[in-house]
Amino acid sequence: MPDRELLFVKSRKSSPSYAANQFKGFNSHHLRAEFARLRSQLPTLWSRSSFVATVGAVPAETVQRYIQTQYERLPKGGGRA
Repeated sequence: MPDRELLFVKSRKSSPSYAANQFKGFNSHHLRAEFARLRSQLPTLWSRSSFVATVGAVPAETVQRYIQTQYERLPKGGGRA
């Protein structure tokens, strides 16, 4: 899925939205440092929005398996899931 990434993050000290924004900011900083053309071609690397969900009582192994097999579940024809 070229337009999204699934991350499994465990954070006890910050909210899920704060963790997502920290991740986006860190990556933007490092990508712009490595690829100078990004600074002039794109005003921002990430949209201001994000989707965060909690998994509650689902075992960590189930979530990890879901993420590892995400590409196997793509619909035929390359459409979005």
